[in-house]
Amino acid sequence: MNNKEILSEKPKVGITHGDMNGIGYEVIIKTLFDNRITELCTPIVYGSPKFLAYHRKAINIDNFSLNQIKTPEQANHKRSNIINCISDNIRIELGKSTTLAGVSAFQSLDYAVKDLKRNKIDVLLTAPINKNNINSKKFNFPGHTEFLKSKFEAKDVLMLMVGKSMRLGVVAGHVAIKDVYSYITFDSILSKLHILNQSLIKDFRIRKPIIAVLGLNPHAGDEGLLGKEEQDIIIPAINKAREDGIMAIGPYASDGFFGSGSYEKFDAVLAMYHDQGLPPFKVIEFESGVNYTAGLSVIRTSPVHGTAYDIAGKGIASPDSFREALFLALEIKKNREFYEEININPLIGY
Repeated sequence: MNNKEILSEKPKVGITHGDMNGIGYEVIIKTLFDNRITELCTPIVYGSPKFLAYHRKAINIDNFSLNQIKTPEQANHKRSNIINCISDNIRIELGKSTTLAGVSAFQSLDYAVKDLKRNKIDVLLTAPINKNNINSKKFNFPGHTEFLKSKFEAKDVLMLMVGKSMRLGVVAGHVAIKDVYSYITFDSILSKLHILNQSLIKDFRIRKPIIAVLGLNPHAGDEGLLGKEEQDIIIPAINKAREDGIMAIGPYASDGFFGSGSYEKFDAVLAMYHDQGLPPFKVIEFESGVNYTAGLSVIRTSPVHGTAYDIAGKGIASPDSFREALFLALEIKKNREFYEEININPLIGY
């Protein structure tokens, strides 16, 4: 095998630029500035060379540029690349949420998803968007997770936060607190447990995962004194999951569970709703945590932070979470390939 063939086998990582007025370009630049990245993959940014130059100048990084291409097939495998898919008349306003920033974010995402569907890129890494300004007739979703579920026609998906010491999924994701209860059903909990279990096996190479399930109410309902959802919904779903071969244990009271460090004893945690699970996760894993969409046929990761308008263009944004999101996407791709291989040839084993 010659060097050209080896280079062509490197995964193509599609990167959306997110909200152009936030820190998306800054963390992209800081991540791709390290030339060792191109030894692992071929990055392809879906954005604007003009925006890239603007942010590079704002954060005082010299000697950095991306190879401009029109399609992923033209990518230079020794460099990071950029596809210009943004209207030229859009103007950056650092630190502000604008309608045009939402338009630009959708253009980038839409272009990358189309290429992902056509297998022109291997994995997708999304920079943060503003869920308000991107909302439109074309993007009428609470976030990336729901948009990708629709685009790839997945029956169900799971927002899975991945860190060095914890993996955490949620039953009710981007849902208003007043609506959470309607999402906590036997079927939804069981579905999320199946997705989580399968993802741990297929995407993370954990042979027999053990999953902790949190309760909904304070003290996990205190045997019905503080709510009956645990007894009527959550415990039956856990029992059915165990009948299906999933090692799910709980429900645990979330305060004691995280406070005691019990999460370290499990391969993953399933929380009932967004602000039950994400605050402790981000306290513990914020710098290097990754948001992964489990349950899709494709691979998509994202940093756990948002647009961070307050520090946009100041050069102080940490690229750690974005870099880890890139590494995780590549790791999951390898793990999926291994999983497919052992199913073709069971003698390989774990």
